Amino acid sequence: MYMDPIADLLIKIKNANRARLPFIRIQTSRLTSNILKVLLDEGYIASYHETNKMKDKKPSKIKTTTIKLKYKNQIPTINGLKQISKPGLRIYASCEKMPTVLNGLGIAIVSTSHGIMTNKQAKKANLGGEVIAYVW
Repeated sequence: MYMDPIADLLIKIKNANRARLPFIRIQTSRLTSNILKVLLDEGYIASYHETNKMKDKKPSKIKTTTIKLKYKNQIPTINGLKQISKPGLRIYASCEKMPTVLNGLGIAIVSTSHGIMTNKQAKKANLGGEVIAYVW
């Protein structure tokens, strides 16, 4: 059965924020690591750490990431997450039509030919790409 790793990441972060959990653990891919790097650079999460699972005292190919969520006075810094591009319907935007989130208060995570970046960075680099998610 196919599982969407981006949807899994966003839903786990959203549910952990509602439950006020300090840490969550997800299965890692290169795409989710790059998304977490953008969230860390923008100040939406406190930190993340990648580890290999040990199975029968041998490292396996499955990597997990522990994410430390960020709170200010027990209020989550991430107020909302919305997945835009889905496996059944990909959404692309050119540089001129790059979306803004809450009039610039949030970010759009965009997959470009130069890697995963925010909508502001993509606009500055004059790049378009697939709009992955909105974060505010």
